[in-house]
Amino acid sequence: MSRAATVRFRHNQAILVAAIVALLGALPLATANWWLLWVLLIPLAVIVWAWRAGTDADSRELRLRALTGQRRIPWDRVAELTGDARGRGVVRLDDGELLVLPAVRTDDLPRLVSATGQELSDSAG
Repeated sequence: MSRAATVRFRHNQAILVAAIVALLGALPLATANWWLLWVLLIPLAVIVWAWRAGTDADSRELRLRALTGQRRIPWDRVAELTGDARGRGVVRLDDGELLVLPAVRTDDLPRLVSATGQELSDSAG
């Protein structure tokens, strides 16, 4: 299985740029007193989240990545891929659990399904 078949969805990288600017802006405040160093943790957490969070899909599984961890979902557990009212991609598992797919929009669902190597089925008709 080649890694080239992996489809990756990430949040807009402008979030990363904004977090770096916030980190640079917080430096004078954080270095004014030692007890203000914790202020740097907020933009650092946003930087790590923006770099890491998203959804990866290949022919075997979905990987939902967050700030500190990830969840792997085999395709055989996926009952339905759909969108919600806010335009986010949502997966319904075989046990009825609903999960929002990080960084996946409703318009991205065909590209997500293409990672499986299967065709889209039109349930509406």
